[in-house]
Amino acid sequence: MTEADIDAVAAVRVRGWQAAYRGLMPQAYLDAMSVAADAERRRSWFGRRPPEVSDLVAERDGEIVGWISVGPARDPGLTPEPTAAPAAERPAGEVYALYLSPGVIGTGVGRSLLAAGTARPRASGFRTLYLWVLRDNARARRFYERAGFVPDGAEEAYEVGGSSVPEVRYWRPLGPGPR
Repeated sequence: MTEADIDAVAAVRVRGWQAAYRGLMPQAYLDAMSVAADAERRRSWFGRRPPEVSDLVAERDGEIVGWISVGPARDPGLTPEPTAAPAAERPAGEVYALYLSPGVIGTGVGRSLLAAGTARPRASGFRTLYLWVLRDNARARRFYERAGFVPDGAEEAYEVGGSSVPEVRYWRPLGPGPR
């Protein structure tokens, strides 16, 4: 991803939320999402993101149709293995975001993007990768489970448009080679 991709990534993210989270979040919140506002937030963040964060895009016919963001786990207490004692040498990694244009869901773009995004933390020495997914998003949970992620028992909710939206945390070990 380059700075020139920010507007397209914002459109993918907003349209992805509006399609994937319909019925899972307040519709008024989804309807009010703005590509321009999301692009502005992303532009502000892009220039100051840590170097260990990777943002990758997927293109089809010259158009950005997917985006993944990965980096060190935001929870500093996470260990490379959920059952391990204090964190080892390298912290765990995390998939911060993975969004697709609604028209490419189910075409393999998400699998390819997740594979490319997973390679970055593996190459950096991370042994485990975490992510959060909406508890009631059955499609996304199946997708991640097919990719080898399993729930680790952690759950938390955040407020979206005045409603509490529960998420569950998933994890997956990262082996030394491509998966």
